[in-house]
Amino acid sequence: MRALDIAGTGMQAQQTNVEVISNNIANMTTTGFKRQRAAFQDLIYQDLRRVGSNSSDTGSLLPSGAQVGLGVKTAAIYRINEQGNIEQTGNSLDVAIQGNGYFQVTLPSGDTAYSRDGTFGLSPEGQIVTSNGYVVLPGITIPTNATGVSINSAGQVQVTLDGQTTSSTVGQIQLATFPNEAGLYSTGDNLFIQTAASGNPVTGTPASPGFGSTLQGFVESSNVNVVTEITDLITAQRAYEMNSKVITASDQMLSTLTNLR
Repeated sequence: MRALDIAGTGMQAQQTNVEVISNNIANMTTTGFKRQRAAFQDLIYQDLRRVGSNSSDTGSLLPSGAQVGLGVKTAAIYRINEQGNIEQTGNSLDVAIQGNGYFQVTLPSGDTAYSRDGTFGLSPEGQIVTSNGYVVLPGITIPTNATGVSINSAGQVQVTLDGQTTSSTVGQIQLATFPNEAGLYSTGDNLFIQTAASGNPVTGTPASPGFGSTLQGFVESSNVNVVTEITDLITAQRAYEMNSKVITASDQMLSTLTNLR
């Protein structure tokens, strides 16, 4: 009985759906997190009567066929890259991106990763680093005698040194964009790496055409909408229950067959 296998694929699909939703809810307070959505496709069909085939020796054709679908499969789990809310932190080194772009981060392996998480601090050498201690490119060092740090909307990092009244520029934050942001591979720790699907990064200065601006003392919050996620969770739960009822009904039908005398 096909219905058993079909309903089984439906339950597996809704299990995946619930797992994606649960990850969104778990990261509702994760800085720079982008929510995800599962997309599904129907499986192949079995032809009982193929549409357009001959129905007689005179050449008449079937105007419609008879196909039975074999269920559903997960096609993709895609990332929704809409802007999250901007939240003030009071930390002068925190930076939020308003618009397109990713911060560039040097991993311990020497590779470059990309992030929307602008929760920054200073290393023992005075370099601006992420919360994991990874250097933010292009590697900006704050002098030890700096009494103030300012980062403007164009990503220029300026400091006021002890005994001076004017600010001096010590570095320029660069952002990166991609032809296909959905193609970035998530490695955890709020980091992404480039893939063949994402295309090569295009780097530029914040607030320039095609790039977002930077905002000092703020971070971008998660773009998860809790009300939407709870609604989707209830829908997925009901769909899972209905597929389980199909399995129960199919089992009862098989029991009827086996009990025939």
